[in-house]
Amino acid sequence: MASKFQIFVSSTFGDLEKERSLVIKAILEMGHIPVGMEMFSAADEEQWNIIKNQIDASDYYVVIAAHRYGSTLPDGTGYTEKEYDYAVSCGIPSLGFILDDSIEWPKGKSEATELGQKKIYDFKQKIKKKPVSFWRNQDDLYGKCSIALMKAFTAYPREGWVRASTVQDVASSKELVRLSAENAIFREQIAVLEAEKNKEKQFDKIASILKGNIKMIYVHKKDAEDWEPTTPLSLFDIFESIAPELLVGSELQAVARFIANVTCNVKYEELRDLWPMPRNVTRNLLADYAAFGLIRPTTDKPVQEGLEYWALSAYGAEYLAYIRRGQLEREFSKKEDGGLKLLT
Repeated sequence: MASKFQIFVSSTFGDLEKERSLVIKAILEMGHIPVGMEMFSAADEEQWNIIKNQIDASDYYVVIAAHRYGSTLPDGTGYTEKEYDYAVSCGIPSLGFILDDSIEWPKGKSEATELGQKKIYDFKQKIKKKPVSFWRNQDDLYGKCSIALMKAFTAYPREGWVRASTVQDVASSKELVRLSAENAIFREQIAVLEAEKNKEKQFDKIASILKGNIKMIYVHKKDAEDWEPTTPLSLFDIFESIAPELLVGSELQAVARFIANVTCNVKYEELRDLWPMPRNVTRNLLADYAAFGLIRPTTDKPVQEGLEYWALSAYGAEYLAYIRRGQLEREFSKKEDGGLKLLT
């Protein structure tokens, strides 16, 4: 976004009219905005406030000096020096262009009194404390001003001015970038929600399938001659019972004992020690759950020779969490409903 800089041009007027015109021309040709005291009169406080406002709004300040100090205020300060002092006090980058002392200059354009000569000398010494160029003629001033300003734009970057439409375009671009970023976040959030929704659908489907498969579990009690049937259970009920045990992994025979004791509600002391539930039935049950990716063989626990261990998969752990959350939510709703009934 290209900026146009406002450049305040200051000098005595009558003696440097042509030189000022060339500097203004150079600024215009560079595509920037020149302003200066010739547009105003600094004869009263109101007009001086206008000039100050123009300097405040300027990005750079240029002062041209030769051998005339110019008109002065009641306190003896020249208008040009007053503008210079104000620009410097505002921190505006200031460039000085002083006529080379070796150049002959018309007496009519020079100070005639010793006081005037001293004032212009002191003023030029003040200007030299900032970046300054010495010019020999109008063409030399024109060229040196253009070069010095280009260097100043780089060395002392300023805000400048831009077209309102350009600012609006930039603002629109920034808004589009912001909205695009927000849109990406929302799409990501929607994708996560959709993934969760799809997973819930998968879990519900698995639950339906497991609930629809009923198994008759047989157990072997101590001193019994044969296997005895227990209450028929769905694969869902069995999984809901053994899944917490499989969170950290469990050995196959321990799984069989847990199903016989806890899931089928047979007292532990009534069960025989070795395989109280058939090995093949236990393994088949686990294979059913493995078919849905809910459990997996594991070596995470120390494995003894001849023993096999099973644990919930990451997917199975998510499924168990889904089931438990549903149970907790239902229990909470029942309590809330009961509380409302009591209150009414």
